[in-house]
Amino acid sequence: MIVVTGATGGLGGTTVEHLLKRVPADEIGVSVRDTAKARHLADRGVRVRQGSYEDPAALRDSFAGAEQVLLVSGNDPAADIVGLHRNAVEAAVAAGVRRIVYTSQQGAVPGNPYPPSHFHLATEALLADSGVAWTALRNGAYGPLDQVLGPWRRTGVIAQPEDGPVPYTDRADIAEATAAVLAGDRSLDGPVDLTAPTAVTFDDVAEIASGLTGRRVERIVLDDEQWVADQIRAGAPEQMARFMLTWYQAARTGFFAAADPLLADLLDREPLTVADRLTADLAA
Repeated sequence: MIVVTGATGGLGGTTVEHLLKRVPADEIGVSVRDTAKARHLADRGVRVRQGSYEDPAALRDSFAGAEQVLLVSGNDPAADIVGLHRNAVEAAVAAGVRRIVYTSQQGAVPGNPYPPSHFHLATEALLADSGVAWTALRNGAYGPLDQVLGPWRRTGVIAQPEDGPVPYTDRADIAEATAAVLAGDRSLDGPVDLTAPTAVTFDDVAEIASGLTGRRVERIVLDDEQWVADQIRAGAPEQMARFMLTWYQAARTGFFAAADPLLADLLDREPLTVADRLTADLAA
């Protein structure tokens, strides 16, 4: 039995879909806040149980009988993420789980100014002390490209703070590789990086976008404070703008610069590139 948390979310849900191609449905379970939202999985033979990181007792029940559990990391900046992850790890251990697979983040190392790296590091420490086998998938940045590039398609300009090389990775590729790990295609221990094969800068992306659109896409480097002020004028809360700024600061310092071939090995093909993803976005 493989149990996946967060299975009604983007990453967890796509991981379950790939698992269903690899293992029988009755060997897959999901732990979700709202079981009604997982009805489509129950109809296909997946075991659906209610569970949330806030409810250790429910978690233990949802993890019962599992050999492996995929813990999809929380993302609420206002929550005690490490405490919630501790609940999940302890529930998995109490349920007799033999391996915990956790969705961590590339660059989860000391000194990274991007705040989520801190709770990922703390969660990895919990896993190391848990007494069970564990794998931390340090996933490359897999959010929508427009989230970090800004409205370049409308403006023809990538006007963002100073950046650095990042192996921008497709979420669907991450989910497929995660399913491969859970299905036993590779035995992986401790932290491993799952990233696209090449790290690129915004200068690179502007050049790629220019070639794809047939018009010049310009890269403009904004002063940090100017960018924050622009975000606030556009309606973003200042706290959120400054939170996002730390991501650019981490990128320019090189915390996300490394690219790793493991993702390609797990997929048995080349992962999607930035050019592939921009092409798909433009077509859509």
